Amino acid sequence: MKKRDIVLEFNQAMTTPAIFIEAYNKTIPTHYPKASIGILKQFQQAHPALFKRADAWSIEKHRKRLMDWLSSRQEA
Repeated sequence: MKKRDIVLEFNQAMTTPAIFIEAYNKTIPTHYPKASIGILKQFQQAHPALFKRADAWSIEKHRKRLMDWLSSRQEA
């Protein structure tokens, strides 16, 4: 029987913005900008195709894209 991977399940699950922010901010390198509700709203406006529902965030689907987007904004 295959063992259940709780971390993978959490990363793939659709969560609320608050849960996403908490998980995101805990796992990013210290020099990266932190996420906030305002940042998430701006990201959603910039990338509407990534969202079927505005309140559905996934670590697996959105974390890397948000990191890249935040980094590119700081460089500009």
